[in-house]
Amino acid sequence: MKRRPPGILLLEDGRAFRGRLFGSLRSGFGEVVFNTALSGYQEIITDPSYAGQIVTMTATQIGNYGINIEDDEADKPWLSGFVCRELSGIVSNFRSQRTLDDYLKAQDVPAIDGIDTRALTLHLRKHGAMRGVIAAEQDVEKLLAEVKASPTMEGQDLVKVVSNHEPYDLNTGYDSAFAEDSVLSADGDRKLKCAAIDYGAKKNILKCLVQVGFQVRVFCATATAEEILAWGPDAVFLSNGPGDPAALDYAIKEIKTLVAQKLPIFGICLGHQLLTWALGGTTYKLKFGHHAANHPVMELATGKVEITSQNHGFASDPKSLPEDVEVTHVNQNDQTVSGLRHKTEPIFCVQYHPEASPGPHDSLHLFRRFYRMALEHVPTTST
Repeated sequence: MKRRPPGILLLEDGRAFRGRLFGSLRSGFGEVVFNTALSGYQEIITDPSYAGQIVTMTATQIGNYGINIEDDEADKPWLSGFVCRELSGIVSNFRSQRTLDDYLKAQDVPAIDGIDTRALTLHLRKHGAMRGVIAAEQDVEKLLAEVKASPTMEGQDLVKVVSNHEPYDLNTGYDSAFAEDSVLSADGDRKLKCAAIDYGAKKNILKCLVQVGFQVRVFCATATAEEILAWGPDAVFLSNGPGDPAALDYAIKEIKTLVAQKLPIFGICLGHQLLTWALGGTTYKLKFGHHAANHPVMELATGKVEITSQNHGFASDPKSLPEDVEVTHVNQNDQTVSGLRHKTEPIFCVQYHPEASPGPHDSLHLFRRFYRMALEHVPTTST
């Protein structure tokens, strides 16, 4: 591997980590978080939920299987920067089309390796996620002032940055090894219309909706309930996305209107948090968030534990929930809320990624549960 320029990852509390720059050589400011997944770095890099964040991978070596266009979760990466212990100098994978370094250069994403990611992770666990910057070596005091002047994650609306701008129809399901698995196979030939609101949706989430039998139309985050209802959906899906749910008053307002229509609704991650607000609850910021592919979640009704993929920095406050909303799933690491349902309406949501990109496939069945719930509530004359 050719010699790379020295760089610095500087945190807002003044802690500095020095290493080698790769990807784009510009400075990248954002909230520094860590992800403990062992693989799936491409899906993580292209997850729009990471907008405004610098992602640290705790796995020792990253980049050894390269990059291929099929595994992108969005048309471009939205994260502010990327950190790893060692960028692999060798790419070995028959699917690889380019190196991680070349990809990040082309996408203008700054990155750094050669730092002690164990020390960084422990620091973030102890002190919490905080603002930081990846930059070339320079005057630290001046750079620190710039970090402290950068926006915090709380109060940020990043959804309008990453959401699509025009509605579009999606007809492509999974083409992976488990596409024909009974967990995701359609129940007959009946196509139900699902309006998916894109707050920063990952491609594989939308493909799962198609795979289980939905005709999917994707609406932008600022679409009104009137615009969505004019299409005549049988169900509504609320996607993942970045930023602070409390800042999205326009989205919460429209979700409340959709809830009043008694349509089946399913939310994932940010969609889960927005439903929390729309149903009368509140959210709060986690100390360092959940960013991993191995979080155990228990479904309270059955006692069954599933290993889940997670990516969020905010959580629902169980004490804020009204009497007609109940907690259905709990994270077994810290007992935070991982799922909710309305007791009388066809509404449920989860604070994790059942599409598993990357991660285990334990929770794929939730997409089929959503389809069956929609089928039960749709009028018999619907097509």
